[in-house]
Amino acid sequence: MYENFVKDRFPSHFIVEYTYDAEYQYQYQYIRSTRSSSTMGVNVRKLQPLAKKWLGKSPGVGDSLTANSLLRTCLSGLSTSAITSSSVLAKSSPRHPSDAYDTSLFSGIFGDGGSARVTTPLSEPLAGVEVAAHEPQTQAVSTNMTTMSNGVKVASENTPGATATLGLYVNAGSMYEHGGCMGVSHLLEYMAWKGTTNRSSLRVVREIEAIGGNVMASASREQMAYSIDTTRATVPEALEILADCVVNQRFELWEVKEALERMKEDVKGLEDNPQTTLLEAVHSAAYAGGLGQPLIAPKSVVASLTPEVAREFVNELYTGARMCLSGAGVEHGELVKLAEPLLGGLPAGMVGEPPSEYIGGDWRQFSAAPLTHGVLAFEHAGGWNDVKGSVVATVLQYLLGGGGSFSAGGPGKGMHSRLYTRVLNQYHWMHNCTAVTSIYNNTGLVGIFASAESSHAEDMVAVMCKEIEAVAQDLTETELERAKSAAASSVLMNLESRAVVSEDIGRQVLTYGHRKPISEFISEISKVSVADVKKAVGEMMKKPPTMATIGDVASVPRYDLVCKRFG
Repeated sequence: MYENFVKDRFPSHFIVEYTYDAEYQYQYQYIRSTRSSSTMGVNVRKLQPLAKKWLGKSPGVGDSLTANSLLRTCLSGLSTSAITSSSVLAKSSPRHPSDAYDTSLFSGIFGDGGSARVTTPLSEPLAGVEVAAHEPQTQAVSTNMTTMSNGVKVASENTPGATATLGLYVNAGSMYEHGGCMGVSHLLEYMAWKGTTNRSSLRVVREIEAIGGNVMASASREQMAYSIDTTRATVPEALEILADCVVNQRFELWEVKEALERMKEDVKGLEDNPQTTLLEAVHSAAYAGGLGQPLIAPKSVVASLTPEVAREFVNELYTGARMCLSGAGVEHGELVKLAEPLLGGLPAGMVGEPPSEYIGGDWRQFSAAPLTHGVLAFEHAGGWNDVKGSVVATVLQYLLGGGGSFSAGGPGKGMHSRLYTRVLNQYHWMHNCTAVTSIYNNTGLVGIFASAESSHAEDMVAVMCKEIEAVAQDLTETELERAKSAAASSVLMNLESRAVVSEDIGRQVLTYGHRKPISEFISEISKVSVADVKKAVGEMMKKPPTMATIGDVASVPRYDLVCKRFG
């Protein structure tokens, strides 16, 4: 009876074994997973009567459960009062932590011979217990915004807590570089928090540490970002330091030379980071114009960068109409009063965004390394200004997912995404396969980065092409819902960080002129349909792709042949 019960209801990769026992004579029945070394033993003579009560009632066990989990699920519905510790023998040799059972909860059934405990399954509603419905609070705190007379936008949220984050975001990045100032955005990232016309570098450091502050600076293709974390009590001091270090940079010659040496090390480091190298290369091949400019300064232009070049770039672009002061954890009225004397003297000048045209193309670099790396990308037209389109692109990234074949994974790490299950689990020669996106105000790139053994360079490109095409052909509702949940969850979790809130405010204000409520993005994510994703991918494939490869590039298919596949 119990044997049939097990065979009928357990997945096929679980088998029943018997072992001889001198006292009970074949009375111990074992269930072992063919996918695990874990083995569990249960006294059949005691469990048979209980199993009868369960006949016709499905345990609802999925193929992903281990033997231990399976037994827990099966036995959770049985009255443990009928099972004594003397009648049970457990034997387990788990290979992974997930294979180990809870000895405290199941000690009466598996293991140490302690007293049995009653467990209650949570697969069904508990009698007499009402669970209140909880809707996500996607806009608990409102964003306030004030525009100063010279165009500087001050936007903030009074998030709870004893700390605050302030940021200055400027519409200035590598896409605005031209002629002799190529690479200056990269230089400005390293020159942040250096000497100003009012402070030496040493004084800047001492004052930041005196208030317990933490500072950051970053350059992108569209924007420069400067931020400082502090306490609410020291917001005035932090803002004064932030404003001084951004608008009054001095660019001492010796500090610029130090920064240039560090930039050279960055360039050398690209040789050991093929993904960063390829993402840079993809932009140069994909775009003609601003977005095709390198973000990491090439070695050939580093020597041409001088204090004068940096100073001219800042004077031209660091103007009121191109700047947003953001704050999280501050009172808005106080922030505006503090900002007026610090930023009110900036000129209001506005410089238009340089044009960028997507053209698609191919970039290759030979390497004798054992792995070949590649990126296959397509244009996502519309960028952030197409809210629905950018949301679809974001969901698509989570849908494809992926990662490295030896990366630390687990539930919630994208291990059930397409590129993981369809690529990394299928091709032993594929070492990495992950979705990549780069979205800008009016355009963007969506694609796949992959690394494979060089002997399979041609196969690697074929797999990337196949997976892009497959999204437009066989996408299911189940996959989409999983990706939408992951995207929404990621957005909401990230916004639990005060620093992320401040950055989100600053970048949105520069892009949209205001901050959109997070509820709007969550709503757009929930509306994404299978048809929307298929349509977006179909539109992407109508334009020429962009390829970038490093490694055995001679084995990589010709660019024109790849274009024909999608044309």
